Amino acid sequence: MGTEGTTVLEPLWQGLPPLDPGALSSSASSALPPRFEAVQSARDFTRSTLGGWGLSEHCDGVTLVVSELVTNALRHGLPGCAPAFQEAPVRLHLMRWASRLVCAVRDPSRTPPISALDDADPFAALADFADVTAESGRGLFLVESFSDSWGWQPLPEPQPGKVVWALFRLGPVPS
Repeated sequence: MGTEGTTVLEPLWQGLPPLDPGALSSSASSALPPRFEAVQSARDFTRSTLGGWGLSEHCDGVTLVVSELVTNALRHGLPGCAPAFQEAPVRLHLMRWASRLVCAVRDPSRTPPISALDDADPFAALADFADVTAESGRGLFLVESFSDSWGWQPLPEPQPGKVVWALFRLGPVPS
């Protein structure tokens, strides 16, 4: 994501104390192929990365959110011609600051992740939308439940696609 990530994720910082983009402690990225086996790869990558960053205590919730974001990107974010991609069409980015962790998943679609739902209160709309007996359809509800904040942003032109992100606040840095 590099410098473009700061611009694309600008809405993420709304309502939070300012953050120097240069203060990024660590970042990691993984290209994911257009196959559902990529969800397991994303989980493994997340566990390994968080463990390396000393954030194992956050692993369960973050890995669940990553699974949901990647599954949605593969299920809804790929056009019908996904096999024609020369490179992996979905990319997982993990970015860590001293007090925050961001998981961002990029896919080639500009379609909003909740386009059919009420933008004024997406959480309430998701609750109405998610049938409690269904085996799918609750992914964004889980993202909302386990992260401190989430959202999406189209990539700047001329790049195709969007980024769907989830923010996790980390505890205070030990002194």
